[in-house]
Order: sequence, then C-alpha cells, then structure tokens
Amino acid sequence: MAMTGKRRVLYRQGSGFWRMTAKWVVVFGALYLLDGGLLRSWGDALVWPMIGILLWVPFGIGVVWYPRKDQQVTLAAHELRVRRKRLPMEKVNLLHVARLWLEGRSTADGQPVLDWARFDRVVWVPLRDGRAFGVEFRDPAAFAKVFGAFAVAACGGPDIVRARAAAETYPDPVPMRARPASHDDGSWLDLLDVFD
Repeated sequence: MAMTGKRRVLYRQGSGFWRMTAKWVVVFGALYLLDGGLLRSWGDALVWPMIGILLWVPFGIGVVWYPRKDQQVTLAAHELRVRRKRLPMEKVNLLHVARLWLEGRSTADGQPVLDWARFDRVVWVPLRDGRAFGVEFRDPAAFAKVFGAFAVAACGGPDIVRARAAAETYPDPVPMRARPASHDDGSWLDLLDVFD
C-alpha cells in the first residue's frame, strides 16, 4: 500500500514498459557477451546491441508492449483507474466483490481465486447496473486479494456482508460484450461510458 499525496493507493500495476525494456537489454546484452567472449571479437559482437536497438521500437514497443499498455492500473479507496480513465467506487458493486471474496470465488469462473496462477488474466469488476468490465492483470490473485479485502472493509466487515448478501438482491454482473474483431481498439471504446 502506498500514499500518493492525500490519496491512499491500495494496488498499483504498471504498464510493463520498463520491464519489457529491461528484458530486451538482457537478451541482446547476453548475445553480445557470448558472441564477443566466445565466438568472435568484441567489435564484431557489437552487431547484437545494434540489432536490439533497431528492433526495439517496431517489435519491443509495437508488438510486445503496445497491446498490453492498458494493463496500467491503480486501485485507490475512491476509484479504480485504468490508464487515464477513472471509475468511481460509487459505480462498483462492492457488496458483490466482498461476497465473492469471502466465498473464494470470482465473477469470471468457478476456480478459487487463491488457485489463480501468476500470469496474464482478466479480472471482472462488477458494476451496480449489472454490467462487469474486464481488467487484465499480470498477478490477478494479488489484485483480487487487495480488492476483496477492501470491499469487505468498505461494506462493514464479513458478518455485515453476509447479512446484506442474504437480504439484498441485485442483478448478476454480466461481462461487457467485446467489440467486433474489425476494430483495432478491442473493447476499450465500449467501456468509455463506464468511466468519468
């Protein structure tokens, strides 16, 4: 947990740009060291850093990082921010989040949250109007743990969550329909009306 000014940040996930760049440097740096130290001269091995630099923009940024740029997410006590778009917590069905967390389930499937492996996975955030939109995380279980604990606390604790869940009715969240494949932006534009 971190503090940003007066705003409490519960969870933050970067876009992965610097991680991708670091991996790029490690791969082509290792090729440079292997080629220069074992195969050819250091001068001849300079071709590998040059190739890495030339391929970094079209492939490193364009192919590897750009499709995942929307993974930049910040969860605060008052909003969920995906890149520059903000979703106020007033629009999120925190009772549903808290109930699922206490039951160890997720909106997307029946697999227990704690069994989620650490790889890219979409976590569905339920809204009060019955919709749910997906946010992709590199460590979805870590986000679900933080979000679930926050939702339980915001709703008054486990006992109150169970009592409210038994008494209140609300529509089951339905994942928002993705745009047709012909649109390059995927489903992002369909989600704009969710955010302020």
